[in-house]
Amino acid sequence: MRMRQLVLLSTALTGLAGAAQAQQTPPSTTPPSETAPAVDPSGDTTGEDVVVTGYARSLRQAIEVKRSANAVVDAISAEDIGKFPDRNVAESLAHIPGVSIDRRFGEGEKVAILGTDPALNRMLLDGHALASADWGGNDNDPSSRTFNYSLLAPELVDRLEVYKSPEARLEDGSLGGTVIVRTRRPLELEANSLFGSGGYTYNDRSDKGSVRGSGLYSWKNKDETFGFLVAATYDKQQLVRAGVEFFGYDNSLPNADGTYNSPFVNRDSATGALSLKNPNATISGGTVSDLYKAASPFGINYAYFQQQRERTSVSGTVQYRPASNLTLTLNGLHINGNYNNYSQAMYTIPGAWSGADLQSATVSNGLVTQASFGAATSQRNAQVDTLVRATKLKTDNLNFFADWEGDDGAKVTFLGGWSKATGGRNPEYLFNVQTKLPFSYAISPTTAEVNYTGDLTNPANYFTNPQNNPVTIEGVPYNVNGTQLNAAQIGGLDYSVTTDRDIFGGFDATVPLGDGFFKQVLIGARITDHVNKIDARGINTYLTTSKLGSELGVTTLTTPDGIFDGSGGSGSATKYLNLPREAVIDILANSINTPLFTKVGGSTRVEERTAASYVQVNFDQGGLRGNLGGRLVYTRDVSYYALSLPTLDNPNPIPVPTSTSTDYLKFLPALNVAYEINPQVIVRGAVAKVISRPRYQDLAASITQNDVTFDAGGGNPNLKPYESTNYEVTAEFYPRVGALLSLELYRREIGNYILSTTLNNQSFYNSLEGRVINTYRLSSPINAGKAKVNGVLVNGQAEVWGGFGIQANYAYQDSSTSVIPGVDGELNLPYLSKHTVNVIPYFEKGPFQGRVSYNYRSSYFRAIGRLNSFEMVAPYNQLDASASFALTPNISLTVNAQNLLDETYLQYSGTRDRPSAFYKNGRTFVGSVTFRM
Repeated sequence: MRMRQLVLLSTALTGLAGAAQAQQTPPSTTPPSETAPAVDPSGDTTGEDVVVTGYARSLRQAIEVKRSANAVVDAISAEDIGKFPDRNVAESLAHIPGVSIDRRFGEGEKVAILGTDPALNRMLLDGHALASADWGGNDNDPSSRTFNYSLLAPELVDRLEVYKSPEARLEDGSLGGTVIVRTRRPLELEANSLFGSGGYTYNDRSDKGSVRGSGLYSWKNKDETFGFLVAATYDKQQLVRAGVEFFGYDNSLPNADGTYNSPFVNRDSATGALSLKNPNATISGGTVSDLYKAASPFGINYAYFQQQRERTSVSGTVQYRPASNLTLTLNGLHINGNYNNYSQAMYTIPGAWSGADLQSATVSNGLVTQASFGAATSQRNAQVDTLVRATKLKTDNLNFFADWEGDDGAKVTFLGGWSKATGGRNPEYLFNVQTKLPFSYAISPTTAEVNYTGDLTNPANYFTNPQNNPVTIEGVPYNVNGTQLNAAQIGGLDYSVTTDRDIFGGFDATVPLGDGFFKQVLIGARITDHVNKIDARGINTYLTTSKLGSELGVTTLTTPDGIFDGSGGSGSATKYLNLPREAVIDILANSINTPLFTKVGGSTRVEERTAASYVQVNFDQGGLRGNLGGRLVYTRDVSYYALSLPTLDNPNPIPVPTSTSTDYLKFLPALNVAYEINPQVIVRGAVAKVISRPRYQDLAASITQNDVTFDAGGGNPNLKPYESTNYEVTAEFYPRVGALLSLELYRREIGNYILSTTLNNQSFYNSLEGRVINTYRLSSPINAGKAKVNGVLVNGQAEVWGGFGIQANYAYQDSSTSVIPGVDGELNLPYLSKHTVNVIPYFEKGPFQGRVSYNYRSSYFRAIGRLNSFEMVAPYNQLDASASFALTPNISLTVNAQNLLDETYLQYSGTRDRPSAFYKNGRTFVGSVTFRM
């Protein structure tokens, strides 16, 4: 962990501990959202009431939620109607100790809780999961069970609760923790509550700005028996990301017999003699034997990505109270997201494409750090892929609650709901051109330099695929005028739309038990019917004669000047041929296109039905309180998919639809205990059995393949759920209103961990090469792992003096895993950083409010990438700031800034000397005016 993070955190924690202790008074019973006794620095009360508003009030509300809970809970409350602490719900959650986010696209989208993958944690909207689909830019997205928080407008949120220890009454399915999003209810607000906001967002990387706005109105009658609330938001962002990507590393590990698969060196199978594929090549830093064993970048890609994120959401809630003890609530939510994006990828595959044209190589510490290549003698040296993606996201949700409460504390709630989400590529246009220009590369842990001999902006240096092959569509020859088409594929259209649908119904009841040790019995049941499916279809585009880029008849562009500055990428590869979106669409439309066909092998459907019931007993006496209960859960999965595995004997098999069904019954006990040693000190303990179900896509066994990188992957319908025994111990000190110091220890003992295993040298038909290639790497998930996660979390906050306050927390988390077949050494759990730091100083007094938010997380394992590489993310710093000024009691101006450090997102493969990605996402600035009454 860096020294500056340790110094910053220790200073912050020492300062807030001293401030909290200096102002120590017995905790007030006054609701934390309103008033508290004023204090001077010595800790004496002045006898006057100080009205606490804004950010300090929201922190007090969050402390009260944590303090009064029986489980281990952290919360974030809105400062006021429509005013959440951050513009993104995920960014707010990252302030909670033990919660972290990945910023691969700049903005946090999904959260990891207590060292567990985002896909293994759940988001519940007012108590139940929301159907979810995504835009597909994150390789952790496909058909997972998490939620993209960037879709959820923070203006709609009243409070976030993160349950780190489960209770039997809470919906199951989370390994690390459960996020419950509480929305506002009209009968809980003042009549005619009104909020409106308008603003402007600017990103300095894209050099573009957009408008945004939101509004909320809530009304109820004088008798408070009927009310309604409506809210709407509109948000638009322009993102530009430029960086360098590496497609794993060739020859990174020896074969089982001790030999290597060097792309530059031949080995005589009989004598073992080594020889360069190009005998005239020169080697620096070693011998032919060293080069034979050395790893090298499989691919180097200069990626230029643009995206317009446009989100509109509308929500409404109606409440009716026909009797004083009965409340009916109906709420609905509609989210419409436009995540259209456009990317240009200029990449080379040095070994597989250019290995025989090697001219020189430098070997350092087992890695080819520099190499140069002559003009291609085979098909190409490099390729430019242009992808235009139309991505629409839509989420609809409708829930109904009937709450009855008796005079003696008995409660019954009947609930039911429906939600549906769609998203994906609809369609993705792909077009590529190639070049044979000589090139060289040089890499370091933080840089890549690729230079070409020739002008990469000149269309005449590019050509379309010259490799004509007989065209076959899913095992059936494609004929034109009665003759099988013989042509080269230059791209096509890909449609892949995910539909996620959820229907649930159930009840919850509370039965009072009197004034003894056991206070209440909670019982309930819920049935859920869930469907997750991917509908895939496509069009392949062909040319019978290769064309030069200058013969395409379209306007061409180049990458903007300086777009790769600061990313780590340099060389002439930063300036290359670009095609406008419209040009790509026109080229494909004017070429030979197959009829739209269904990709049977890429379409899947998983039907999941669950039935759960629970019993929970709440107890409270003599400072000891908590709950004990169990949840019985039955799950049945039916996976529909198609298998299509080309072989040398049958290179074009027809996909065969099939299905597999599994079911399991799990009992999940949970115990939460809290003991109040005195009014200021609470200690807690919790233990529970939990499960997390596999990703839907992992349950579907269809095989997809990448004909450029020779990768293939599929699911496993027989996967079992993750299982874990979770432990929590905390000590919490509440020295005064608005102050908290806490220590949390946790442990996760995880079984049935799902891991991706890879089989090498698999045979698939390659549509780009027009032949069967038997060097594909096939990845599929299995239940093969066990893991233990241990963590220590330190958290503190205090209102210091004169309007100044501070929040600070530190998390240390570590994991150990079982030995995984085919993987050398232990594999850290995804998204787990050993060290995470948050420091948030703030000031609010009179009409002014301001705060700075600093977040640091150490390196973490992200995923198993191409060629079975361990994809790691380097340490990351995030600095944000916000300030507001109240012009009147009802009107305020606010400015926000994100990523002020303009941090580089750096990813590497196993060790720091093998980079796998550098990205720059830019800084974002927002200005807005807000009206409330």
